[in-house]
Amino acid sequence: MFATGIENSAPTIEGGRVRRDQMAELGHYQRWREDFALVRELGIDVLRYGPQLYSTLTGPGRQDWRFADETFAEIRRLGITPIVDLCHFGVPDWIGDFQNPDFPALFADYAEAFARRFPWVQLYTPINEMFITAVFSTKYGWWNEQRHDDRSYVTAIKHIVRANLLAMQAILRARPDAIFVQSESTEHFHPECPAAMPHAERRNAERFLTLDLNYGRRVDSAMYEFLADNGMTRAEYHFFLREAPRLKRHCIMGNDWYVTNEHLIGADRHSRAAGEVFGYDTVTREYHVRYGLPVMHTETNCMEGPAGDEAERWLWKQWSGVMRLRSEGVPVLGFTWYSLTDHMDWDVALREVRGRVNPLGLCDLDRRPRRVGLAYKRLIEAWRPVVAAQASCLRLPVAA
Repeated sequence: MFATGIENSAPTIEGGRVRRDQMAELGHYQRWREDFALVRELGIDVLRYGPQLYSTLTGPGRQDWRFADETFAEIRRLGITPIVDLCHFGVPDWIGDFQNPDFPALFADYAEAFARRFPWVQLYTPINEMFITAVFSTKYGWWNEQRHDDRSYVTAIKHIVRANLLAMQAILRARPDAIFVQSESTEHFHPECPAAMPHAERRNAERFLTLDLNYGRRVDSAMYEFLADNGMTRAEYHFFLREAPRLKRHCIMGNDWYVTNEHLIGADRHSRAAGEVFGYDTVTREYHVRYGLPVMHTETNCMEGPAGDEAERWLWKQWSGVMRLRSEGVPVLGFTWYSLTDHMDWDVALREVRGRVNPLGLCDLDRRPRRVGLAYKRLIEAWRPVVAAQASCLRLPVAA
């Protein structure tokens, strides 16, 4: 699956007073037909896309599907395969934030309503980047709750993962052959010095928390104590161990990778970006060994710099990592450049409204393909017959 996405992050900042709706800020609501046509023009067959949860879920059991009806009809007409992204970093104002214990059940009802309205859709990412959603909202204090304490962090984790699992169960009631692509940030922490080794070990265990719970894998003893000390009950923990394994056979592990995904942690426990040390293939291999699932490279991008070829070189570097994993027998089923167009204010993680365009897309905000967009088109044209033949030999699924 060769994929891109329409950036639909929608967290709140400034105590909930400001909603960062990237679909609005990037002009998608006015130019959605043009955006979908660009997907086809670039030879891309799969699109990570979804309606905004905050504006579609208008109350308990109430949805406004008007925009989704139009856009998904066009996606279907064009023959694009959607991976439907149902929650991307934010919830409706009337729910509040991820501390609300009602969120999982409300979200599951919404997911089932979507699946019944659009029964032709098979691929879903119920909640995008569960780990990052919790970290940015309750550890760094940047979005939504804007908290900095471990109890709020654990509460967010257990509500987010429970919502993801309940949504998968609900979608399967409507579409028994649904497939779930868990788009999750792939992280690694490196110790800066010997004194930092225990801190790196802890953070490297913590990075797996959302996927461990989502796939029903027992966490290690230090993480269990951390969860229990901060409000996760035995009954809540055993819910994940009981329910998650029943859903795992419907899952593809999505791994998101950016140059900021490796971290250098010091003796004072503070971390900073390390740049690429191991790289996508090495770190993704850790995740594959841990969970034993098929893999999809679900996000990457690189800012176009003064030389003009930085993003193109990053594209080929990522693709080389994907092909290396496949050559080693890791079933990598897809690759994604995220997103179709440039972003806005992601250089400050949407924390401030600056109106600064980040040149990260396959196309600029005038919908003109960037150099990396044309390179991705060439890559798809050259490699599609090869990976299709490999998939046939290995009996791997190929997108219709």
